[in-house]
Amino acid sequence: MAITLTEAAARHVTRYLARRGKGLGVRLGVKTTGCSGLAYKLEYVDEQAPEDIVFENHGVKVLIDPKSLAYIDGTELDFVREGLNEGFRFINPNERDRCGCGESFRV
Repeated sequence: MAITLTEAAARHVTRYLARRGKGLGVRLGVKTTGCSGLAYKLEYVDEQAPEDIVFENHGVKVLIDPKSLAYIDGTELDFVREGLNEGFRFINPNERDRCGCGESFRV
């Protein structure tokens, strides 16, 4: 079981936390929504919850709630720039389908 970050994602998170002036890392999870059923949720976090599972890559902590881990185990979090757009990309080997708008996915 593992969640990984690319170097680009780790650099982006590290820079953002430095500008923010605080933060432990990022929390990655899933929520029920959209046309395919699940959507990723990503937020900066200041405190670890007792139930959090923690992974660390390139000096950045990624916290996962145990309920989400079944859906995102093996996921790599990347940060990409495409033209004028930039953002996180989730490379999830458990994904079986993604809705047309890219907002939600199914495992």
